[in-house]
Amino acid sequence: MPENLLAKVTEQNLASFQWTHPSRYVCLPSSEGGGVRITAPAKCDYFRDPAGVMNNDSAPYLHLDASGDFVLRAHVRHPFRFTYDAAALMVRSDAEHWAKLCFEATDFNTHAVVSVVTTGVSDDANGVNYHWPAVWLQIVRRGNFFGLHYAPDGEHWNMVRYFGLDMPATVQVGMVAQCPVGTGSEIDFLYFSLEQRTVSDLRAGC
Repeated sequence: MPENLLAKVTEQNLASFQWTHPSRYVCLPSSEGGGVRITAPAKCDYFRDPAGVMNNDSAPYLHLDASGDFVLRAHVRHPFRFTYDAAALMVRSDAEHWAKLCFEATDFNTHAVVSVVTTGVSDDANGVNYHWPAVWLQIVRRGNFFGLHYAPDGEHWNMVRYFGLDMPATVQVGMVAQCPVGTGSEIDFLYFSLEQRTVSDLRAGC
């Protein structure tokens, strides 16, 4: 993997990625801005329910390895067909240690930026309701501390969450397409970047 992957997702640079739970995908035409559309199959998700009711580890995850500090970003959209459908960025070391930042159809009939942090079991935190069709998501790592952010424009970041999570130096980072309760959906990642650098302010995301 190159030290910095900062590009539209294309058929060519998808060779740098690996799949967990492979799924169908198509690269979007450059005339539409480019990116990749990933099919989320029925009933797929990453979630370890504190009550043990809805444990799931099955959503398509297209990922890279990242070592040390990084800034991970994506520009995402989807049709919000079913409750909990989401485009997500995820950082993961194993099935019990991971975090994701989602643009999700919530069970309150809103579209929101939602975060989940898992240490054995998952929590689930709805963030801001977001009323536009696409949003930028960002995960920032500095040591074992992480910042989650969203932005309308990919430049002016708003904090969703700041937390500590013990992780190995090298982790998986990438794109998740989820459809936990529906019959499937199509999730667009219009842009994806991984920069291996250290930010000065985890809360501000820069």
